[in-house]
Amino acid sequence: MFPGADTVDQGTVLARATSDGDGRLLDAEEPLASLQRSCGGELPGAIAIPELLELVRKAQRYQFALARTILVQDGHEAISAWVDVEPLASENWEPAGCHIVLRSWHASPLPMDDARAMLERRVLIDRDVAELSAWLDPQRRVLTVASESHELEDLAATMRAGAGQPFTDFLAPEGHAAHDLHWRMLDGAPVRVEGSSREWRIALLPQGIPGAEPSGFELLLLSDSPPVAPQAPRPRPDENADHAHTLIGADLAPVLRQPIARIIANAETIRTRLAGPLPDAYADYAAEIANAGRLLLGLLEDLGDLEAVEAADFVTSPDPIDLADVARQAAGILGVRAREKGIVVEAPGAGESLAAVAEFRRVLQILINLISNAIRYSPESSRIWITLEQQGDCAKVIVADQGPGLSPEDQAIVFEKFERLGRSGDGGSGLGLYISRRLARAMGGELSIESAPGEGARFILEVPTDADV
Repeated sequence: MFPGADTVDQGTVLARATSDGDGRLLDAEEPLASLQRSCGGELPGAIAIPELLELVRKAQRYQFALARTILVQDGHEAISAWVDVEPLASENWEPAGCHIVLRSWHASPLPMDDARAMLERRVLIDRDVAELSAWLDPQRRVLTVASESHELEDLAATMRAGAGQPFTDFLAPEGHAAHDLHWRMLDGAPVRVEGSSREWRIALLPQGIPGAEPSGFELLLLSDSPPVAPQAPRPRPDENADHAHTLIGADLAPVLRQPIARIIANAETIRTRLAGPLPDAYADYAAEIANAGRLLLGLLEDLGDLEAVEAADFVTSPDPIDLADVARQAAGILGVRAREKGIVVEAPGAGESLAAVAEFRRVLQILINLISNAIRYSPESSRIWITLEQQGDCAKVIVADQGPGLSPEDQAIVFEKFERLGRSGDGGSGLGLYISRRLARAMGGELSIESAPGEGARFILEVPTDADV
């Protein structure tokens, strides 16, 4: 963009610019003018270079000259530039703008994003906006289905009733004889949903060790069109005595989940620059929006689960399952989060198996909560172990970490509702372990902890091995 920029002497003036008291760039010489436009601004117009805007505001606030290196991305290059900013004389101490001098300029090509990292980010976005998810066995037969969309209620019910059948019996890719296709050919395929006018596609995510044959699949059903609002009239409060007790799960969760998920997905698209080049500062803002959305969505889901498990008629649907397979899938789902902290999650090996009788979806929910907590509280570059044990009619999954551990006093209250053990900044609701224990007990099992300060923690999920236990 600027010829010879790499060899310009730092004391030489390369470009000048002037701003007003409202943070607008009134005029600028090249290459500052081009950088302003590359960052989405105009001339004259609000300063669109985040680091320069911050420097100008500080110079105006403190009324003395400032100079430093600013780091900027224009979508094609990473730019390092030395900038002097001097506030202009003003009357009555009112901000009167700044004189800006560019004295050095070094540009280098932006590094290409790692393809694997981009794929992992895309998977996270798809999970956020999916309106139906299902777990499949290695032969792509339906194991369990979850959906909160009123539009997909019939489809979800049909798939649950047809557990054990290939998912393509319910979601056949358009124009394909799906039974004979490799799973990679099905990933991203458009499908039709009976009774829906929206366009749908599926995402098929293999589970297990990369490079090996998948041990199962996660199926996501997605649409780029917004969901249709339900038209059924809402029951009046006096027509349903329990209405106030099911406000989140029955009323708010289905209505709020998709808009919040869309906010998260759009923010992630901006943060990862999938929609185009963006300065680092704005990518960071988008990341904050996405994180806030996830916390809100997590709280909404926790409150919905809380209502469900505390309902008098709450029951689970136990089936024969393989605890080793559920543990491997839970570890796979959280693999990206663990790798971000350099944590190794050691799940049961491909040859391990432990039969139990419990609801697949609920066991998966419990293990995801336990592994998430272990990742959150474990130090970087540590290990988390997921092991299996059988004791009589009881099958156990143990999640052990190298975190700070819990005192006997904390262990006595860790499963209580809204208990966060003094945490205030991680956004957690304090409901995860409470809900997990209620789910374990509803399946005829138990969730307990063994720990000591400085020695990590071992959370033990127990479920029956026999339906009659």
